[in-house]
Amino acid sequence: MRSMNRRATALGLLAATFCLAHAAPGHSQTWPTHAVTIVVPFTAGTTSDVIARSLAQELSAKFGQPFIVENKGGAGGNIGAASVARAAPDGYTILFATTSQAATNKLMYKHMEYDPQRDFAPVVLVGKAPVIVTARPDAPYNSLAEFITYAKANPNKVTGGFPGNGTLGHITGELLASKAGIEFGKTQYRGAAAILADLLGGHIDIGMDSMAPYVSNVREGKIKALAIASSKRWSVLPDVPTVAESGLPGFEASVWYAMLVPAKVPSDIVDRLNAATNVWLKDPKTQESLVSFGSEPAGGSPADLAAFTQSEIDKWSPIIKDANITF
Repeated sequence: MRSMNRRATALGLLAATFCLAHAAPGHSQTWPTHAVTIVVPFTAGTTSDVIARSLAQELSAKFGQPFIVENKGGAGGNIGAASVARAAPDGYTILFATTSQAATNKLMYKHMEYDPQRDFAPVVLVGKAPVIVTARPDAPYNSLAEFITYAKANPNKVTGGFPGNGTLGHITGELLASKAGIEFGKTQYRGAAAILADLLGGHIDIGMDSMAPYVSNVREGKIKALAIASSKRWSVLPDVPTVAESGLPGFEASVWYAMLVPAKVPSDIVDRLNAATNVWLKDPKTQESLVSFGSEPAGGSPADLAAFTQSEIDKWSPIIKDANITF
């Protein structure tokens, strides 16, 4: 009798162990069972917010649960990013990050509550919004090559405008100065509207920023577009060459958008989010919408995003260090 009891106990323990071993995968396979929060680390109405809300609608339809966008701005996006880094790794909190929170902030901020490569798992690269180099309408140069020649002949006699210290526009200007071997003054602004006003008024010579706010003025001939810092020309402004075509091969600079989750989120949840987002990115309506925001659809695997992020950190680290950009 005791032998039978021991055997029954052993079988019971084996069954319990089997159930426990398979519980975690079973739980993640049923994800999501309730609302998922997508944290956008900027205020409502920004480009990242609009793109995230469009993606949230797609994911809600795909998975049958609400995907709710929550805006948590401040400190260059670090406040929202830190809140996701501290969240439970269960797939119910997602970060819709930009270049800053995913890569460059760690190179500038002396004190951050998170490390993007340690505290987040990459899901997918959503899109890239290349920086455009524009010029005042009466500038004595019509291309980036001509501007570089002019700047070399007139060191520190031209001024570039950027949307804030440490932004992609700013560090792109530093990269341009380094690669082209030129010197020019740098003025920081609180957004594209102020840069445009001073370009139109002839108070600054060039501006560097993400493309969308400048397109209508370029098409109307109110300002000049010298070059786009992307790997290929943009369909909306097909006559504007890339920076690489203008004599600086390999030069690329984009504000990019990526989906990240807390580091220990189960890999099958990451894979499901990745697959659903890639399907959404291939939809012609999505691509048309992203282009209207000056963004190029991306996509790819989590490993692709991890490699791309590292390449961005490697590229911008010496530029930021040399320019002594710190917060």
